[in-house]
Amino acid sequence: MGQATSLRDLGLTARGGREAEIAGLSVDSREVRAGHLFAALPGVHVHGGKFIEAALEAGAAAILTDAEGARLAADALDASSAALIVAEDPRQVLAYTCALWFGQQPACMVAVTGTNGKTSVASFARQIWEEMGKHAVNLGTTGVEGAYEAPLAHTTPEPITLHRVLRECARAGVTHAAMEASSHGLAQRRLDGVHLCAAAFSNFTQDHLDYHSSFEEYFKAKAGLFTRVLPQDGVAVINTDDPRGDEMAEIAGMRARSVIRVGRAGDADLRITGQRFDATGQDLRLEWAGRASQVRLPLIGGFQAENAVLAAGLVIACGGDPDRVIETLPHLGTVRGRMQLAATRVNGSAVFVDYAHTPGAVATALQALRPHVMGRLIAIVGAGGDRDTTKRPLMGRAAAEHADAVIVTDDNPRSEEPGTIRRAVLDGARGTGAHALEVADRAEAILRGVDMLGPGDALLVAGKGHETGQVVGDTVFPFDDVEQASVAVSALDEGMA
Repeated sequence: MGQATSLRDLGLTARGGREAEIAGLSVDSREVRAGHLFAALPGVHVHGGKFIEAALEAGAAAILTDAEGARLAADALDASSAALIVAEDPRQVLAYTCALWFGQQPACMVAVTGTNGKTSVASFARQIWEEMGKHAVNLGTTGVEGAYEAPLAHTTPEPITLHRVLRECARAGVTHAAMEASSHGLAQRRLDGVHLCAAAFSNFTQDHLDYHSSFEEYFKAKAGLFTRVLPQDGVAVINTDDPRGDEMAEIAGMRARSVIRVGRAGDADLRITGQRFDATGQDLRLEWAGRASQVRLPLIGGFQAENAVLAAGLVIACGGDPDRVIETLPHLGTVRGRMQLAATRVNGSAVFVDYAHTPGAVATALQALRPHVMGRLIAIVGAGGDRDTTKRPLMGRAAAEHADAVIVTDDNPRSEEPGTIRRAVLDGARGTGAHALEVADRAEAILRGVDMLGPGDALLVAGKGHETGQVVGDTVFPFDDVEQASVAVSALDEGMA
């Protein structure tokens, strides 16, 4: 990390005015080394205060926690010479400390929040910048991609990892970065300390109610990007086509220097005024500042137009010339696992893989595919274990309402009994009166879905997108929807030859 730094240099004040030289930062007691500042944070299941004693034994020079953490480790702290920093919101304090500790980040940073589309918007922003000659990256679900590449374990990493990666990007010459801001990351203050030039909102539908206590708490977490993280000299970019878009624009406008509205509505600053679909993409007519442009977007799905213009709005918000930004749109490439064309059969039918793992995302993906498909639309859908149980029947319902045929299979069952999850999804699908086929094994489900494809048909494999593993119990088995789709097409079409 960095060289030894005093608590004072990091903006921290310990009880009793005690000072300490800090040699590193840790949030995992197993990674504490001599001289580290250990952040004992409140967790969903266990408070980090329970690991303070272990951190002290490993040589921690300072402990950052809240009142509860200090109480849990009172005896160990009393017997230690380590400095103790007690904060009302230790997560936020840690985020700002990490920003000071690592010290560097790309000069132009943007972030996007929303239930769906974050990865695509961040990737498209990076691609637009690259077309304009910038050294750029996107950070999120698919890791760090672009001029610097690295894996990430979470969509929005904890602050130590995040700021370390941002420093590595900056040192590698990256000047522009677009990152995903998950509701978990925002609620846990992981982005606090990142200096943003602009921030965007894509949409809001049901997800993560296993973590957030209510729909409104979930919305409030996302709004935190604008009420807390975006600086007052920043610009907000809002998709006002979303039902909560105007509300988010009003919230953002109370803090941001300006708000750029994007979408189809008449008051949009960057407006989609026309859209025409074909088998390989879509044509868009756009308006900015009263000037119209027509561009080819080589992406499947109407919602990809919304993602593309939101990304364009972010780049414009950061000073990009609007005409030049719009000129780059025909060069955008599909994001891995996002409405990705996985394989094409000899009869002309196609298989698409998409990360859609919420009811809204499934409905949106299927509705977006429909204009590109001349024949039937078949959907493969499931739901993850140890996650929001209320959305499972809604997943099945969304698939049944927008596809001509539905196959329900396993997603990532994790610690739950897979059959229980499938039954909930099936109940939702069959509740519409539709027939839904249950195929437990995901590889077999994809094979059977591909086998159902006739000329002009399309299959959407929803749920896992870019993921390369399937989580069953505590084991991650190698599994790639795109690879399985390709294997299925090859096996069936070669068998017909």
